[in-house]
Amino acid sequence: MSQVIIVSGASSGFGAMTVRALADAGHRVYAGIRATTGRNATAVADAQDYATTHQVDLRPIEMDVADQSSVDRAVAQVVEECGRVDVVVHNAGHMVLGPAEAFTVEQLAAVYDANVLTTQRLNHAVLPHLRRQGDGLLVWVGSSSARGGTPPYLAPYFAAKAAEDALAVSYAVEAGRFGVDSVIVVPGSFTTGTNHFAHAGTPDRDDVAAEYAARLGDTVDLALQRLGELSPADADPQEVAREIVRVVGLPKGQRPFRVYVDPADDGAERVFEAGEVVRREFYDRIGMPELLSPATTTGVDA
Repeated sequence: MSQVIIVSGASSGFGAMTVRALADAGHRVYAGIRATTGRNATAVADAQDYATTHQVDLRPIEMDVADQSSVDRAVAQVVEECGRVDVVVHNAGHMVLGPAEAFTVEQLAAVYDANVLTTQRLNHAVLPHLRRQGDGLLVWVGSSSARGGTPPYLAPYFAAKAAEDALAVSYAVEAGRFGVDSVIVVPGSFTTGTNHFAHAGTPDRDDVAAEYAARLGDTVDLALQRLGELSPADADPQEVAREIVRVVGLPKGQRPFRVYVDPADDGAERVFEAGEVVRREFYDRIGMPELLSPATTTGVDA
């Protein structure tokens, strides 16, 4: 069944792949992109060309997830045009590379904003609609780095993705009381096929970064090389988009809480699964196991 879907951070990488795959599956997809008439005008044109060529319902929409008013306008436009929102894919994010000490406090805060606070802005705009509907799906594009093997020089990104994951786990329980389902998609490290590493930010404290480079040498380049070597030759980042399409198509109550797309197998799945056992046992101990599944509800009063 066709659904109305909003995807954040859809100008490139997993986001661009996902909006196309969802549109191909027959959904009406709003590709949230910032600066649609500026730096990302080419991405907008590419999405529009794809929609025309493939005769799918893919609609770029101006949405800067760093700006609450921009997010509010985008969600309001979708609701006005469609009368509802069915699925939100939290995909927006940003990676940085460098020794943790070399990033300023302001840079660290910006990484948290891009990977964590952006999801809160979008939830503030869309969850009132989902709760009134008594139905909907939040898809969180996380990272195996939140629990798996963590190479050096990626600490701010790893910390932010771990924070996003913790937020998603709590939202699954709380929004689930209103009939809103949640799925956390856990991609591993794809060093090719996306722009994550190519567009990664670098630290502003050059003097500190130089001290680490003098002691650790070309650790960043070596770590990226070794990450690439862990992945099989046929590792395909499009698999992330395909998994999102799959879980969107599943009935509520039958969706997995997490799905893993980690060809390098950095160990995250094993750690997450152990944590899930503990989480379920804890909810049993407090006598609230029903909170781990989305409720069947008719929504809330408008």
